[in-house]
Amino acid sequence: MSDYVKFALPKGNLMAATASLLEEAGLGFDGYSKDSRLYHLSSSRHPDISAKIFQEKDIPIQVSIGNYDIGICGLDWIEELLVKFPESPLIKLTDLEYDAGELFLASSTQGNIRSLDDLLNKPEKWKIVSEYPNLCEHAAIELRLRQFRIFPVWGAAEIYPPEDADVIIARAQREDQLKSRRLIPLKSIMKSSAFLVINKESWQSKNLGRIISCFNTVLNRKSKPWLNLASRKEKYSATPYHKTARRLVKLALPDGHQMQPTAKFIKESGITLSGYENGNLQSRPASDLDWLEIKVIRPQDMPIQVANSNFDLAITGIDWLNDHLYRFPSSPVEKFVDLNFGGVRIVAVVNNNVPADSIEEMRKLVASGKISPLRVASEYVNIADYYLHNNHIKSYKVIPTWGATEALIPEDADMLIENTQTGKTLAAHNLKIIDVLFYSTAYLIGNRESLKDERKINGIMYIKEIFRKTAEGNR
Repeated sequence: MSDYVKFALPKGNLMAATASLLEEAGLGFDGYSKDSRLYHLSSSRHPDISAKIFQEKDIPIQVSIGNYDIGICGLDWIEELLVKFPESPLIKLTDLEYDAGELFLASSTQGNIRSLDDLLNKPEKWKIVSEYPNLCEHAAIELRLRQFRIFPVWGAAEIYPPEDADVIIARAQREDQLKSRRLIPLKSIMKSSAFLVINKESWQSKNLGRIISCFNTVLNRKSKPWLNLASRKEKYSATPYHKTARRLVKLALPDGHQMQPTAKFIKESGITLSGYENGNLQSRPASDLDWLEIKVIRPQDMPIQVANSNFDLAITGIDWLNDHLYRFPSSPVEKFVDLNFGGVRIVAVVNNNVPADSIEEMRKLVASGKISPLRVASEYVNIADYYLHNNHIKSYKVIPTWGATEALIPEDADMLIENTQTGKTLAAHNLKIIDVLFYSTAYLIGNRESLKDERKINGIMYIKEIFRKTAEGNR
């Protein structure tokens, strides 16, 4: 039996509690903290164990395909994988008890669905939004919903109802948290907390008993200091939806690292916003244009939301628009204005040790069988697939990720399709750029069908023109 054990550990909300639990269990990893820039971790006490840090939702996938023996992540993400792929070789071993919460089916307090009966008894085609599309479909079938359509999002599902979704499946610690977000809990879908998950083949072939006994020892204690360290902060203040005929044009603004430059650009354009700044982020910021309705969502979700006419306009990177258009080439979403900020290069990246400095040389390596299939990790699944196909890579596999892709090479991927500003982070991880796919900046995008609406066209053209002038002034 091999004694070498590889952990997949979470970043983000679970990191502090997980680090504390591992220390208490005598399995602590050097550098596993929110201030660390490391992804590959070792243990000074246990030279036969190592770890890598992932986005939480990546961990069940990484453990399932056998890249890692043991993972720590929420049960919700484990079930999201298993409900679609029930034969996945995963063992849900131990409830670690922290980060406890539930997934709820919920509706808006300002919508027409006040109870589960309202949902079940009305013969409508319901729009369901969630980060958990597989659990959504499973729940809808179990509830015997007559008609439904699921819209997967990268996050912030609670922002969408009532105007852009009928119901959502979202995570909360308690029902009252949903009520504070102006949501009505209709049904609890499942309980979730941090779990220890193990690859079934590793369980059978490796000596994992010594690791499990370390966890069991501390989990049986009365004092569990890590339970107080898991916390999830509310990202948005829930702003009520005010339906008014005067707000004819709908604009989506980005959250995250693009929020600050977007707010600066909009201020320079002469539009006054409130509720769109650090420390005061509202789900529906207000502006001095009484015909403009604004909502804050993830940039990754904007193209599909604009395509489905939930928004007329949005500010997002051209990278996410291209990722959408490569999958849906007949989409009604178009580039309106290059806003000239948030510039990044979308690049193909490999380890410095790979004997290839171009995509042509990489193609020859794959054709020779030295790397086959080529494992390509990316947040941009459709861009990656389009790029590899167009460059005649015959044998490849695209691995979806949710960030921190540079940690995957060389053990878990051969190539990345990634964005970078300077390339310094890539170089620090012993990676090199072999191709630049395109340059991406923030764009005002829009639905071309909205331009055919006489009620909207003047407002849309006004936004386009003042944004165009502002962008030109910043060049």
